[in-house]
Amino acid sequence: MLKTMTTRLVLSLLSALIVSKVSFAVEPVIQHTTNNSTSEKLNSQSFTLDQAIDYALANNPDLQIAEERINQADAQLGIALSAFYPQVSARVGYEQSNNPAQVFSMIVAQRAFEPSNIENINNPGYRGNFRPEIIGKLSLFRGGQDYQNSKAAELGIDAAEFERSTVKNALIEAVTASYYTYLAATEAQNVAQESISSVTSQLNQTQLRYQAGTALKSDVLSLDAKLAEAQEAEIRAANSIEISKGSIANLLGLPNSQAFTVASTFNQLIKPQLTRSFKDFLELAMSQRPEIKAAANQVEISLRKLKSEQGAYLPKADAFVSYGQNSQSPDFSSNNDNVTTGVSVEMELFSGFNTKQRVNLAERKATEAREIERKTKLAVEQEVKTAFLKLQEALARMHVTETAVLAADEALRLVNEERLAEVVTVTRYIESEVARNKARSNTVAAHYDALSAEAALKKAVGDWK
Repeated sequence: MLKTMTTRLVLSLLSALIVSKVSFAVEPVIQHTTNNSTSEKLNSQSFTLDQAIDYALANNPDLQIAEERINQADAQLGIALSAFYPQVSARVGYEQSNNPAQVFSMIVAQRAFEPSNIENINNPGYRGNFRPEIIGKLSLFRGGQDYQNSKAAELGIDAAEFERSTVKNALIEAVTASYYTYLAATEAQNVAQESISSVTSQLNQTQLRYQAGTALKSDVLSLDAKLAEAQEAEIRAANSIEISKGSIANLLGLPNSQAFTVASTFNQLIKPQLTRSFKDFLELAMSQRPEIKAAANQVEISLRKLKSEQGAYLPKADAFVSYGQNSQSPDFSSNNDNVTTGVSVEMELFSGFNTKQRVNLAERKATEAREIERKTKLAVEQEVKTAFLKLQEALARMHVTETAVLAADEALRLVNEERLAEVVTVTRYIESEVARNKARSNTVAAHYDALSAEAALKKAVGDWK
């Protein structure tokens, strides 16, 4: 009778201890040092998954880099379009010569020719010439190169936007996966700590009974082994928490010294569902995945650049105008100004095979772009297939773990009754209790894994672009 009362008392204490741990469990906090008002705000802020995603989209450096690349592409388009505008420049020059031909040209350009200049035409002496002028140039035709380059630049903006969509799609999936990994690791740590507390209590009681000669040495050794196993599980869970902490902070664009709280939303989690077939998911991915659009975009860019290089075989035409004056001093006078206009046409006859090789290089790049597009489609197909199968597996695991919890609860109830009747050893009771805790932990972990698998499938089809 005394043994039965003692056992009931120990079980009551264990139950109270477990309830107290669950009731007073606090949200996991990543503890770091803060040094500004934003950090103080984050200290008191508890990130839900949606809040974490929003913060990452606003602060993640990869997404900011992608935004800057869009701006760079826009600037590249401006550079390409500049070829369609007149080019205007100003310059001033001074020269001095006693070359008869140059001196005579200077005299005429300066509107200073007199008949007496003919007498000294072979020995004119030194003469200086100031020449300030404004020069305008307009490209009339460049074999279509300017047009093709501008179209390639426009496609470059689309490519940069597809890159941003790719980063956004991957970022949201990574934040989601890290968030659920963190919560699953926290749950695993709680279960491990509960197991340590339970096994430790039973070990202390069994050691006392062993010393009193009412328990076997094997019971003590078995509990020692169970305690070591629980401690090992707690160490693994703690390490997983630290790793997921760093991952979350990195994705949010926070330094390691930053502190914030992760809010658990397990009670509000919705069970994932497979609402479409693999074929439907694959078709969706092929139509909206940004990587596929970017690969097709690169093919079009390479073809535009190929046409641009082929345009070097065609003639080029430019119009130009020059306005300035010639005088012996820097003083400007409208009596000495002159204007020159014209059109020039040139065609490359031989460039040492430079043009041919540039065209050949552009052709090879176009072929490479097509192969990259094909490779990208194959990779996306494989990713969708893998994500689809993993979600199927996760949903099946959820069903199995939920069934296992019911079985573990019933097994613990039966063992508890047998324990009270002293027909089973304490080791068997501890094994049942640990199995029940582990089954519950596996259910939570399976739920988080299913949600992560669902996020991976959404990323695979490009839902977050």
